[in-house]
Parts: sequence; structure tokens; C-alpha cells
Amino acid sequence: MPKYEVIIYWSESDGAFIAEVPELPGCAADGATQAEALSNAQIVIREWIETAKSLGRKVPKPRGRLTFA
Repeated sequence: MPKYEVIIYWSESDGAFIAEVPELPGCAADGATQAEALSNAQIVIREWIETAKSLGRKVPKPRGRLTFA
């Protein structure tokens, strides 16, 4: 399993924890707990990669921790 950075935060409007994968556009999951959101994100990451490959799109290599200004 590639090691992409996952950012988890609470969304009041969704009433759930959101797990976003910044390096994979549109790749996100949610869950009732942080652990559930992360587990769901790992599933979505695999699906995102499988879909990109099946469509002939480039899959970015994990860069590790991203830095934001």
C-alpha cells in the first residue's frame, strides 16, 4: 500500500471526521471516528489508484509529509 499523507479533521456540517488525501485529487473519505475515517481512506486510496490505472492516468508517487505556507 503506497504511503500517502492523509489529513483528518472534524467536519461539523457533515457530522463526521473527514480524511483527505491531498496528493490524489478528489480522494477523501469519512467516518464516525478518526480511526474509521483513516480505514475508509485506505480503501478509497486503493480504489483511486485502480481507477486511475484502468483509465491510463498517471498515479503520483507519495511525497511524504507536505508543507503548507
